[in-house]
Amino acid sequence: MTSPSRRAFTTAAVASLLVSCGGGGRAGEQPATARPGTSGSTSPSSRSSAKATHALARSVPVRLQIPAIEVDTPVMRLGLASDGTVQVPPIAAHDQAGWYQHSPTPGQTGPSVILGHVTVGDYGDGVFRHLAGLQQGDRIEARLENGTAAVFGVTSVRTVAKADFPTDDVYGDVGRPELRLITCGGTLTDDGYPDNVIVFAALSDASP
Repeated sequence: MTSPSRRAFTTAAVASLLVSCGGGGRAGEQPATARPGTSGSTSPSSRSSAKATHALARSVPVRLQIPAIEVDTPVMRLGLASDGTVQVPPIAAHDQAGWYQHSPTPGQTGPSVILGHVTVGDYGDGVFRHLAGLQQGDRIEARLENGTAAVFGVTSVRTVAKADFPTDDVYGDVGRPELRLITCGGTLTDDGYPDNVIVFAALSDASP
């Protein structure tokens, strides 16, 4: 029998391309976009690559740090909205990322999913404004409620049309601890952003 948590995770996967990304920013704003073909475009020789490590015990993420793009944000919990789509962080001046609570916690086996806005309306830039600028090997640190940290290395960055959202790649089962960071991409129009930027990362270390 499928657990309620797993059913919610699967439901979110199907509905994920409907997630809002904080559109309706200031006139003329251009969201960050990945370079064509970006999939860890920097060679492993110039950056450290993620290595396999043991999975961590379940512990909710409370903070996310990405030094390469100067992200240091609290992390809130997100569930499902009344229409069955994934909740997103509120549009607010003090924007922050949100962890989808029906996904594994960072460091557990499976894909842990964290969402953030690229813009937050009249407030300007969102916390994931420069997400598309990440490159293979860049460090992502999720601080956990139990006081430890799950450290990930970026394995690839993809920009995809929302209509072609890669559900299986993002939410599908994997045999190691992985992380997915999701925001919007493309040029902002009256209809919002046409694309999603997705960062894929694998657990490389854990620290107190």
